[in-house]
Amino acid sequence: MSTRRPDTRALFAIGVAAELAGMHPQTLRMYERRGLVAPRRTAGGTRLYSEADIALLGRIQDLSEQGLNLAGIERVMDLERRLGQAVRRVARLEAALEEERGRREREVDEALRSVRREIVHVRRVGASLVPHVPPVIPIGLRPPGA
Repeated sequence: MSTRRPDTRALFAIGVAAELAGMHPQTLRMYERRGLVAPRRTAGGTRLYSEADIALLGRIQDLSEQGLNLAGIERVMDLERRLGQAVRRVARLEAALEEERGRREREVDEALRSVRREIVHVRRVGASLVPHVPPVIPIGLRPPGA
């Protein structure tokens, strides 16, 4: 299968386009009336079809050969168009989400580095951080009998 996208430049008059698509020119006119294909028009009103239009006509023909009527073909093509839009939207959202995730990860990493710089490490010498010193009570303040 070719990955090259069909050219969208309007190059072919209706007779040539019909021959390339293997259809009668009247069929192309009917597809245009139904909105299945939209060839460009010259200033004089001549229809000009692109390679993309010819590929679209081939897709219409394939669907017709599979047994779909024009209403079914219109529905399938509308669903394919909407699916393409949804796929592109999901791709944009995934890219934005990935960008946001990366930004958040960088923020968290920076916050952790900042916290690490502020932590003071204390080495424990004994059982407590402050040495125990018994209280000193002056002799005059001792309770009687002590």
